[in-house]
Amino acid sequence: MFYKNILIFFSAKNVGFTAFDMSGQGRYRSLWEHYYQDCEGIIYVVDSSDKLRLVVAKDELDMMLQHADIRHRRLPILFFANKMDMRDAASSVKVSAALGLERITDKPWHITASNAITGEGLHEGVEWLTNQIKENVGNNINKR
Repeated sequence: MFYKNILIFFSAKNVGFTAFDMSGQGRYRSLWEHYYQDCEGIIYVVDSSDKLRLVVAKDELDMMLQHADIRHRRLPILFFANKMDMRDAASSVKVSAALGLERITDKPWHITASNAITGEGLHEGVEWLTNQIKENVGNNINKR
């Protein structure tokens, strides 16, 4: 099976988003860093029903947070604990603990339970991220 990176455009509260589905597959991870410099926020989607991949997701998150283009920026990070409809899904609290989110103290972050098929949790998460981006952009304008 072959997956392509998908480009998605959407808007919320007069903020335009260009999102890239960068896939969690290993062969695409090296592409992520090409987008770090220009991003204003990060959406990190985790399969909450796959406990083994949570370990990989934590490792990838740790590497991303240490990248030079992200490390010193106050980028908001939205975490979707996806596939909450699955019987074996971990709660968003357990996903948060597995990813070690409590140690992220220099960036605003939010985790929400989600189901991409039904849309559950997506509005809440995107609304939070939109507000964070607006706040950051406003603060950056005021600093000039």
